[in-house]
Amino acid sequence: MKFYSTRKKTPEVDFITAIFQGLAPDGGLYMPRMIPQFSQKELATAATLEDVACMVMRKWMDSDDISNDNLKPLIQEAFTFPIPLVRVGDYSILELFHGPTMAFKDIPARMLARLFEFYLEKEKKNITILVSTSGDTGGAIAQAFSGISRVRVVVLYPTGKVSELQEDQLTRVDENVLSIAIDGAYDDCQSFVKHAFREPDLEKFHLTTANSINIGRLLPQVIYYVWAYVQSREKTLRFVVPSGNMGNATAALLAQRMGIPIASLIIATNENDVAVQYYKTGIYQSKQSVQTLSTAMDIGNPSNFERILELFQNNHDEFCKLITAVKVTDTETRETIKKVYGEGTYLMDFHTAVAYCAAEKLHVSGLETIIVSTASPVKFAKEMKEETGLAVDNREVLNTLRKKEKRVVNSSSDYGSIKKILLKRLGK
Repeated sequence: MKFYSTRKKTPEVDFITAIFQGLAPDGGLYMPRMIPQFSQKELATAATLEDVACMVMRKWMDSDDISNDNLKPLIQEAFTFPIPLVRVGDYSILELFHGPTMAFKDIPARMLARLFEFYLEKEKKNITILVSTSGDTGGAIAQAFSGISRVRVVVLYPTGKVSELQEDQLTRVDENVLSIAIDGAYDDCQSFVKHAFREPDLEKFHLTTANSINIGRLLPQVIYYVWAYVQSREKTLRFVVPSGNMGNATAALLAQRMGIPIASLIIATNENDVAVQYYKTGIYQSKQSVQTLSTAMDIGNPSNFERILELFQNNHDEFCKLITAVKVTDTETRETIKKVYGEGTYLMDFHTAVAYCAAEKLHVSGLETIIVSTASPVKFAKEMKEETGLAVDNREVLNTLRKKEKRVVNSSSDYGSIKKILLKRLGK
């Protein structure tokens, strides 16, 4: 299994090199040279989440990378919580928020952490992980890598644009994690991470990333879609994905090309709707992000859209045959949460509500529609109460987190200022 850069200006690499480099040297994102296929027997005999996770990850890694005897224990350590498929109204909801930080990113973050730890111990090496976050990624990575001795983690997040619980999750961790609050937007954080890999002064820290620009963070997300299929066993599926950096949508496309019967995919966005504009016009144009209720999706230049365009070879017509992109406003998000809760007391967070509203806008009878639920409403207790009037109790989670010291450094969004902090803190 080889991986190439979307920019096609650097040599192909193996899986281990790809995950440790994070970003290709030419600034591109790694993609698999070939997409492996599931056999009908594999799909028919997979019965548990562990079965599915082993099957998916084995497809992307050669036995030289990691043996089956070593892979299985890593998966057992990573997947210690359920991923249920729950029926709500006309749709099924795939709940991806039962992990430690109550967001979908726990799943790929914990898988990547186990892989990094395995390889680093084997090679006796140390690395530094740079992560930009609009809310959920930072907490998931910080928690997953917390305490791993050969890894230092630096999390950059926009000040005042994450929830109270999200901030505690990414700042109250072990000493190997440094959180930097940036006076700016998520796009400023992401821009710094991308440029840092081409910064000579930072090379000595052996940088990599655990954002979904890292192929090792992206590929475990294929597990969601395979596991949803195994649970439903429907012949044809439609997925609705609330999308920010487009990692989940990219994983759905990979799952479809590997043999999961996904007939269509809805990319649901908030006001940060560059995917919708591409769907309508065939022109991709990034823009400055704006803040919404679904903060983890507030991304104006989604990195993984480059991978999506690569999968379709920049063919807009082929893109539109499989994908529909739709925008959901904050008003519609609020109304959807209250309506669904009133109909059956199922409480969704803002991100899941964006997807649910998109499903209703594009409702199709007779087709099994699965909504990807990316976060628990507990993560946004204060905001849920303020915006919908619905009370969510997050006291137990906050009290547990606050037993640890808060570690955070404030910075402007200026590249030089952030770099200076890294050189000072990492140089210790």
